Amino acid sequence: MQQAKKYILIGAGAAVIVALAGYELLGGDRAAHRASDTQSVKTALAEQKTIPVTVHANGYVTAINTVDVRPQVQNIVREIHVKEGQFVKKGQLLFTLDDRSDQSNLEKARAEAEAGRADLADAELTLKRNRELLEKNFVAQSVVDTARNKVESLRKTLQANQAAAQASTVALGYNRIAASISGRIGVISVHPGSLAQPSGDPMVTITQIAPIAVSFSLPERELSNVTATYPKGDAPVQVQLPGQPPMTGKLIFIDNAADSQTGTIRMKAEFDNASQKLWPGTYVNVSLVSRNVENAVMVPAQAVVTGPVDKFIYVVQPDSTVTQQKIDVVAIEGGQAAVTGLAAGARVVVEGSQNLRPGTAVTEAKESAATTKKPAPGTD
Repeated sequence: MQQAKKYILIGAGAAVIVALAGYELLGGDRAAHRASDTQSVKTALAEQKTIPVTVHANGYVTAINTVDVRPQVQNIVREIHVKEGQFVKKGQLLFTLDDRSDQSNLEKARAEAEAGRADLADAELTLKRNRELLEKNFVAQSVVDTARNKVESLRKTLQANQAAAQASTVALGYNRIAASISGRIGVISVHPGSLAQPSGDPMVTITQIAPIAVSFSLPERELSNVTATYPKGDAPVQVQLPGQPPMTGKLIFIDNAADSQTGTIRMKAEFDNASQKLWPGTYVNVSLVSRNVENAVMVPAQAVVTGPVDKFIYVVQPDSTVTQQKIDVVAIEGGQAAVTGLAAGARVVVEGSQNLRPGTAVTEAKESAATTKKPAPGTD
């Protein structure tokens, strides 16, 4: 009997030892499992600062002034004084037309004016003599009246001749065609000996290169931002050419109506273009700071997660677990997102959020070691 009890106690003790061993083993497995659930992530702190919000658009370069040069009279081109692609100044002579007929008309009108002036002088002398004779009763009053009427008639004739001479002078001037603006001329469509007509094709086109304008369109929602930020309408505008530093101009025009089909509004900026890098008809990338966001909470843009309904960010808690924080994105600028719904100073997950769930424990990922420098050529 005593022997049986002894065996029972020994068996019970063994069972307790096995149970304790199993409990310790299970606890170790759970600890190891918890350690394996910890996710390695990269984090960053949310910062609060004021940022400019830049809008981008595609624009095209357009000349502020373009003039189609046409003659005012139909005539033969006698001489061309410029070359295609040449830069000209306002008032510079471009073409000379055949002016022989107009020169003859001017000389004729001047000669008729001189003849009329001589006739008038003779009539005035006759009128003076007749008045003197009338005072001595040598002639009748009718003779004086006739002489006076002739003087008045010749005066009108002289005025007409002088006007004709002036008209001939103007017509003669039409044969000298000068540039009305400064700029670069294009293709010349006439040649010496060809007939130039007012209703025909332009003889040449002059395009103003400096200053020059860039036309572009922005979403209509940006109109209120631009007008509020720049009450005087002189917003700085930048354009970017491939392989060139940005060029800065100023806003000079906002259209008086938005395009209802595209939801955009047209704008225009002016650039001095002294370097002549902007060329009419070419396309450029346009950027404009439409507004400033004051005291914005900034996080790396890649920290923002787009869910089925809302956008959120994983925020690391003091116990190294994460929670989802719903946010709204105000703007994205330079890889940084301005958000609402998040406090400044919060630590957010930037990389490794794809495997996270609320309550997941995280640890900061270690930076990768620098690559070993390769030995210089010729060394062992």
